[in-house]
Amino acid sequence: MENIKKIEKKINMLSKKGDIEKAIEYCQNMLLKEPSQTNLHIRLGDLYLDWHLDIYQAKQYIDEAITEYQKAAEVLIDNGEIYYKIGLALYHKKELDKAINYFNIAIEKKANIAQCHYMISNCLKKKDRFQDALEEINLALKHAFLNSSRLHYAKFRLINALYFKNSKMKFISIIELILSYLTLPFDKEAKKNLKDKLKWFQVIPTLCRADGYIAMGDIERAFECYSNAIDKMPGFSALYSMLGDTYKKTGKLEEAIIEYKMALWIDSLNYSAYCGLVQTYEEMGDYDNAIIYYEKYIKIHPNNAVLRSNLANLYFMKGCPEQAISHYQAAIALNPKPDWTSIVAQTLGYIEQNVLKNTDCAIANYQLANSLTPKEIDVYISLGSAFYDNEDYKNALIVYRRALELEPNNSRIHCNLGYLYWGLGELDEAIKEYKLSIKYDGEYDIAHNNLGVIYLDDLVQIQNAIDCFNMAIECNPNYALAYYNLGRCYSLKGENIEAAKYFQQAMDVNNITNEIDPNDIQEKLNNLFN
Repeated sequence: MENIKKIEKKINMLSKKGDIEKAIEYCQNMLLKEPSQTNLHIRLGDLYLDWHLDIYQAKQYIDEAITEYQKAAEVLIDNGEIYYKIGLALYHKKELDKAINYFNIAIEKKANIAQCHYMISNCLKKKDRFQDALEEINLALKHAFLNSSRLHYAKFRLINALYFKNSKMKFISIIELILSYLTLPFDKEAKKNLKDKLKWFQVIPTLCRADGYIAMGDIERAFECYSNAIDKMPGFSALYSMLGDTYKKTGKLEEAIIEYKMALWIDSLNYSAYCGLVQTYEEMGDYDNAIIYYEKYIKIHPNNAVLRSNLANLYFMKGCPEQAISHYQAAIALNPKPDWTSIVAQTLGYIEQNVLKNTDCAIANYQLANSLTPKEIDVYISLGSAFYDNEDYKNALIVYRRALELEPNNSRIHCNLGYLYWGLGELDEAIKEYKLSIKYDGEYDIAHNNLGVIYLDDLVQIQNAIDCFNMAIECNPNYALAYYNLGRCYSLKGENIEAAKYFQQAMDVNNITNEIDPNDIQEKLNNLFN
């Protein structure tokens, strides 16, 4: 039998020529002659792993690689290098917990300590445990010297993600980036990664052509361009994210999700892939999965108020107001900008007031919004409405009057004041405010309708009421309540046929707008001819 050095030399020669299949066959033949050669089991495992990771080969040989490594480990039980290789194979098989276990065994046996901690960090990132991943990188750096460019770059990215608002940590991340450049010449794998990334310049013309095809509506040729780019740069997550964006634009949402997930597997810190993925799930109405990926990304950016607010929006749309409130409150506590925080506080106030019927909490949130944006009229209107719902008419009046000092010609404020005075029984003041509201906005349907109700129910001026309701319908032809009130007017006049016509119109419109309890309309119709 050929000696082991000659065998390994021939295997290496075949491998370097790119003929991995022949190298595997040759290695297998040698093992048949001498199955106890553990080095050949390790080398065969390496070949299987290389072939499995070759993006241009549609082969799945990860299990064969693991089997060969385990055969070697049965003999060389104290060889930490073998346990590292098994961990690496399990990592690529996406069995992350098992991979971490083997990397830890390799560390115990003093093999590849820095590299093992680096790979554990990669596993933890894929498990969304980013703080733990950073700790593993720090451990790796303790056992590395010049061969550490990848470690410094990984630490730079993690710090940038986890502490993006912390100026001190931002400075540390810049130092790590500089160290990654300085140690690059001594890190073989980092140089290989950089060489792969430089291929980006080669695919720019292809991507430009893809954009051109998309602009022309030739989607199939655009997809072809993206596929060609990915063939040249199979491990570049940004390309998968771009392809996902294209699928999403063309309505191929399931395909978009596959590409975004591929991008995230390659790079679990890919912001655009997370954004695209949650937006795609939202478009599909799959709020559960959208929430899952938002929560994953919040683990990377725990202090990002916008992410918290977006997650709150999803919980609200899903019909979970309590969870929505929790995340809105977190967004407010993080408080990036007064204007933005004011909008979040208003949203939170709206949910408390109109969904949970907790007017005290609503008032507190509107007051917070008011303190942040004291000239925002919508906040005054919401706050006044909440005070009214809480039967605190005095404070409601103060808020509306303060708002009128800012915008004396605001139709909505005059309308709300009209409603307040009406509720207090001050009809003259209410009519005055509704007329001012109509003066400043003749198309304000609610003001016309409410004024009509005062004329109808309080003053029994039926013709004035009819005129008001007709104006409300002219402003908004889909105003079911105005049709309903017109029906009431003609019913009081004894014109039942005309009344029935308007009640029926109210019923038809209400089927779309759901403004009124349909039983109330039906009851009015039934009473006309009883």
